[in-house]
Amino acid sequence: MAKTRERRPTSFYFLAAFFTLFVLFLYGPMLTIFILSFQGENGGLTFPMNGFSFHWFGNLFERQAVGDFGGSFTRSLKLGLIVMIVTVVVSFMAGLAFRRRFRGDSIIFYLAIASLIVPSILISLGIGLLFNIVEWQPQWFTSALGAHLTWTFPFGLLIMFAVFNRFDPSYEEAARDLGASNWQTIQYVVLPMVGPSLIGVAMFSFTLSYDEFARTLMTAGSLNTLPLEIYGMTTNVTTPVLYALGTVTTGFSFLVIGIALGSVLLMRRRKGQKA
Repeated sequence: MAKTRERRPTSFYFLAAFFTLFVLFLYGPMLTIFILSFQGENGGLTFPMNGFSFHWFGNLFERQAVGDFGGSFTRSLKLGLIVMIVTVVVSFMAGLAFRRRFRGDSIIFYLAIASLIVPSILISLGIGLLFNIVEWQPQWFTSALGAHLTWTFPFGLLIMFAVFNRFDPSYEEAARDLGASNWQTIQYVVLPMVGPSLIGVAMFSFTLSYDEFARTLMTAGSLNTLPLEIYGMTTNVTTPVLYALGTVTTGFSFLVIGIALGSVLLMRRRKGQKA
């Protein structure tokens, strides 16, 4: 007897349509920028498109009358990598430290995540004023680094807390029973098990730093990062080269995410082969 297909309720189609509209609302602006970046040589910043070409991508790597694409991208990349490394190391160490209660741990925890509820522009302004008071001119590798860490570290800390809360300490005890030192236990037992989560922290912290605007505004000094450079160019650049820049940087972000996900899958496959 053939099975009759169950009829889906009307609410399913309503929710599906709502979700589709949400996705279009979320990615519509990105799709618009992506399409307009392929304008013809005589195309403008709006629809309709005047031809199709890769002209603006080539123009992106030429010398510009306004804007410093190469320099700002390099600074954002370096800053993002430094923030990523510091966030991963400190979050991992903090996760290990908070596995056991100690005096003042609650105060330290709330101080660490307090920056999440403070407006980003106020943190940027405060750090910039602090560097001016101590007569240390803000640079992207000093004040901007501190400002970005106030944004990335709380997320890394919360992720590592969640990871270590479900971490079984019996694996560490077994390693010590077999004669492993504390460092060997961390290196050969703890790190491989929390490695995928650390990759997630690294990806999260890098992307947050790479496109951060508000916390960089008052701390970058005269050396713009890529988000600040793009913001400054919106009042001067009147060609689709700005859209081409958006497409390239978005593609770079997806590349970073793909590398991170690929690393996680590779670690899980190796772990499965060893098991």
